[in-house]
Amino acid sequence: MVSDSIQSMDSIRPMTEDMNRENELKNPARRDYMAGRKHFSGGDYTQAVICFHNALLGFEEDGDTQGVANAADRLGDTCMIREEYEMAVKHFKRAAEICEQEDDSFSQTSLHKKMVVAYRKMGEPDNAFELLFDILEHYRLISNPKGVVETLETIGKLYEETGDAANAADTYRTISGIHANFKHERLAREFEERADALK
Repeated sequence: MVSDSIQSMDSIRPMTEDMNRENELKNPARRDYMAGRKHFSGGDYTQAVICFHNALLGFEEDGDTQGVANAADRLGDTCMIREEYEMAVKHFKRAAEICEQEDDSFSQTSLHKKMVVAYRKMGEPDNAFELLFDILEHYRLISNPKGVVETLETIGKLYEETGDAANAADTYRTISGIHANFKHERLAREFEERADALK
């Protein structure tokens, strides 16, 4: 007997996709990780920490370094929300070390940005500056002027926070020069004025 119901296109997936999804569900570390993401999205950070921690242990047992990096990163994010900055840095560092081994400079830069926020919250500007200059170098190497300007602006603000008006002004003048090179006259003027205001 022929069925009248036609299978929708959305429900047709390659067999390998179904098998991958099935394998993921069979992996306890992966299940914990997915549960952690769900709790994190729902705002249940205590439960998210437990799930991500269990996932981390599971990924370690499996020798899944990418899983360890992802779980450590998520643990760091959860600690940031809970204002546990020291613990957040510890997790971000672990993920960043794996990214360095994998030669993944983009993920490493992303983790460094998170660590900068944590260090600023902890009142550790020297550590924040060190990472900011690494981030700046990354953006220079890949010729990303937008990333350079954004990083320089953060550096300028951090100089202001630490009472170093002279370096803050120099940094804002550098940003002004970059904008001038790209014919962004309004922004060039704006940063020149910010620099002048620090005299």
